[in-house]
Amino acid sequence: MYTIELDDEELRLLRSALGSYLQAFGHKEADVLRGAKHLMIKLPDPAAVAAAS
Repeated sequence: MYTIELDDEELRLLRSALGSYLQAFGHKEADVLRGAKHLMIKLPDPAAVAAAS
């Protein structure tokens, strides 16, 4: 397992990049889509993080 620290802007950028990555794939890449969606679920919502601070 790896741990990385991201500030709010880095987290926003990562979520945006991953969302764009998801949109670039079609049905033939179902395994990639599943993996990317699983990763998105693990990322905290920047708004929730900001509210908790």
